[in-house]
Amino acid sequence: MVQVVCEWGLSGIEAWRSRATAFVIVDVLSFSTAVSVALDQGAEVIPFPWGDQTAAEQAAREQGAVAATPRRTGGSQLSLSPASLRTLKADARLLLPSPNGSRLSLATGAVPTFCGSFRNFAAVAAAVCTASPAGTIVVIAAGERWPDQTMRPAIEDWPGAGAIIKALSCSENSEARLARISYEVAEAELVGMVRDSISGRELIDRGFGEDVEIALEVGSSSSVPQLIDGRYQRSA
Repeated sequence: MVQVVCEWGLSGIEAWRSRATAFVIVDVLSFSTAVSVALDQGAEVIPFPWGDQTAAEQAAREQGAVAATPRRTGGSQLSLSPASLRTLKADARLLLPSPNGSRLSLATGAVPTFCGSFRNFAAVAAAVCTASPAGTIVVIAAGERWPDQTMRPAIEDWPGAGAIIKALSCSENSEARLARISYEVAEAELVGMVRDSISGRELIDRGFGEDVEIALEVGSSSSVPQLIDGRYQRSA
C-alpha cells in the first residue's frame, strides 16, 4: 500500500528521508514553476545552493551549463524567473540557484525526487505512482524564509502540494488530507489567492507579475522533472 504524507521545508525532508520512497518538492513561486518551464523547452536543470554567484558560475562551467543570475527586473538574462526561461534552447543545461527549491532538492539524498507545481501536478503524480508503487510518498511544501533564515509557510505551496496529493489518490496522513482539502476549497479562487499571497504580491510589486501568471497555468504541462544524477530531467 502507498501512503502519502505532507510536510514543510528542510525539517520535513530530514524527518522522512530514511523512510520515504519518493519525495515531491513543491515551490510554486518560483522554483518548481521555473523547472517545469525549462523542461517544457527541452532543457535540464541543475539545482544549486543560493549565495555565491561566482561559485555558481564556476560550477556551471565544470558541468557544461549556464548559470542563472539573480532575478532582476528587465534584461534578457536567464534567472529564477520562469518567464526568462522560455528562451532556453532544447539542449540547454541550466544551473539554477534557489534559496528554497534547490536547497530542498539537494537534501533528499538517494531517495527518488520529483518537482511539482500547478502546471504539471497530474503528470508528476502519475510518474511518482509509477516510481513508488509501494511505501511512503512525501510531498514537501517548500515555503519561504524569513530574514533570520527560519521557514515562513507560503500559502501557495500548501494547495500546490494538495493538488498533487489529490491526483495521487493514495492513503493520506492528516497533513496530506488537509493539504488536499486546501486545494479543493481554494481551486475556484486559486488565481486571486495566489496573486494576493505574500509571495505573489512581492513578485508583482517587483515587476515579475508574469511569473505569477505562469505559475497559474494549471495543468498546462506534461513535463515531469525527476532528479537524476544531480539534474532535473524529464522522467521516462
